[in-house]
Amino acid sequence: MTLTAVDVPSGLPARVRTPAPGDPRLARLSLNQKTTERWPLRATIEGTAAAGLRSIGLWREPVAAAGLRAAAAWVEEAGLRVSSLCRGGFFTAGDPTGRAAAAADNRAAIDEAAVLGAGTLVLVPGGLPPGDKDIAGARSRVVDAVAELVPYALERGVTIAIEPMHPIYAADRGVVSTLALALDIAEQFPADAVGVVLDTFHLWWEPGILAQIRRASDRIFGYQLADWITPLPADPLLARGMVGDGHINFAELTSAVAAAGYRGDVEIEIFNADVWDAPPDQVLATMARRYVELVEGHL
Repeated sequence: MTLTAVDVPSGLPARVRTPAPGDPRLARLSLNQKTTERWPLRATIEGTAAAGLRSIGLWREPVAAAGLRAAAAWVEEAGLRVSSLCRGGFFTAGDPTGRAAAAADNRAAIDEAAVLGAGTLVLVPGGLPPGDKDIAGARSRVVDAVAELVPYALERGVTIAIEPMHPIYAADRGVVSTLALALDIAEQFPADAVGVVLDTFHLWWEPGILAQIRRASDRIFGYQLADWITPLPADPLLARGMVGDGHINFAELTSAVAAAGYRGDVEIEIFNADVWDAPPDQVLATMARRYVELVEGHL
């Protein structure tokens, strides 16, 4: 493809050529399924392979809708690996019944990750229960829930990775708001069992983030990319921008992640209505171009 290609969702001319399937620069690039939200699972898997990517990040809900065994077969047929499965977590219920239900759901998620061949289950910690203002108590319940899951995950060969989330989501999704806090939790458990997922959208702002990435070292189980764009949309859940369209210094963060020893897949995970409305093949092409332009050379 020539430089007449257009980036989405900006509509601006592409700055670099689209890497062809087989381009070695794509070896670690992974499409997180959320980036092409409106694509059915099988089409997402086939489109990922057709674009020359070798891995995909999956979400439990579309996998369940398609059937776990069918999804695993489609991934295998396409020659892909599963970079991560999202999501487990939501540990912060204030009542014993809610916590027991969360524990059962997380054990099921670990089983699903094992069937899919996903080495890592991403944990979104959960927010505050309705009417609850005790964020310290909610964080304590996250620690207790992770402790309960560790033996089960180790038995099944699945690592569990805490995803710290930007503070705007602390009330409803993630009471673990910094990489420093996520590591405080993860370091209470074996390094081969519990780690962290580094998502640029959630962490770019954190004071001392480069030192925390160095601290993370052998606990980095995933690296996800999305940009911070302004103005934020009305729904902050859909605030993630295409890599290169916002304020994040991807070269600096990626260099730090590489220096910390991370050698795994790099997922593009974008929640954005304009990206979701764009043709998925154009989304894939844009993210591949931005990845080789802004990220790959720093890994």
